[in-house]
Amino acid sequence: MAITATMVKDLREQTGAGMMDCKNALVEAEGCMDKAVDILREKGIAKAGKKADRVASEGIVRIAFSDSMDKASIIEVNSETDFVAKNQEFVDFVEALAEKVLELEENDPKAFFEMSLGEETVKEALVSKIAKIGENLSIRRFEKKGESGVVYHGYVHGNGKIGVLVGLRTDGDKEETRVLGKDLAMQIASMNPKFIKEEDVDKEYLDHEKKVLTQQALNEGKSPEMADKIALGKLKKEIKDICLLEQKFVKDQDLTVKQYVEESAKALGKDISVVSMMRYEAGEGIEKKEEDFLEEVMKQIKE
Repeated sequence: MAITATMVKDLREQTGAGMMDCKNALVEAEGCMDKAVDILREKGIAKAGKKADRVASEGIVRIAFSDSMDKASIIEVNSETDFVAKNQEFVDFVEALAEKVLELEENDPKAFFEMSLGEETVKEALVSKIAKIGENLSIRRFEKKGESGVVYHGYVHGNGKIGVLVGLRTDGDKEETRVLGKDLAMQIASMNPKFIKEEDVDKEYLDHEKKVLTQQALNEGKSPEMADKIALGKLKKEIKDICLLEQKFVKDQDLTVKQYVEESAKALGKDISVVSMMRYEAGEGIEKKEEDFLEEVMKQIKE
């Protein structure tokens, strides 16, 4: 397979590795981007297979709750510019959409766009708002949560750049769990865990990470036995970073999140368990279109 300059550029953006390292990795991986990322990680050239500088689209995240907080919703709506994302009319529109998501029976996009919003459907209201604001707007994703016996709490950070929902299974009501719920939502917003507890971590993910970390140690000259031990040690540390309950509690580093939840439950006198979490970051994973301002001006002059 021919390795193109675009492929090299994309891999470099994902890993931060040098251009020739990226090209060589792609050649070795026969053009497979994921395999090339692993090769760079194994060689210690790329520390992680994360995409860099690809969060691009502007927009905001909003959350909404039923009165008893036994139902909750989260939605992300994108705009072309940060200016529009901060516009109060746009903010009000997104908040109204979050409330509409609460009315859904199922998380069905088609049903959502056909719901009424004032005198229009959601779809018609979106088109009208695009025409009025003068920018392309996109309802990117949304979800409603409403599991029986669960109380929901949330947190919105940075005027809507990050939104979080967390579900607590408990006999406690919304007021009794408010402080704990907000603390957990803020933890999720800041530390971005991928799983709630260690048992939730996908076995395929663990096997893949162990393979990469073992090869990395082998490439550093470690014996197979030592490489395996090193990989297991790093994997154990990684699990503490990606699992909410295993993380250090940001407001008290002497506690893990699990210990904080247990202490809160004991103080309340009621069982509490974290059963769900959602974290939306506006524009995550969307590549920003970079404009050459001078080129754009010259293009308009010519036209």
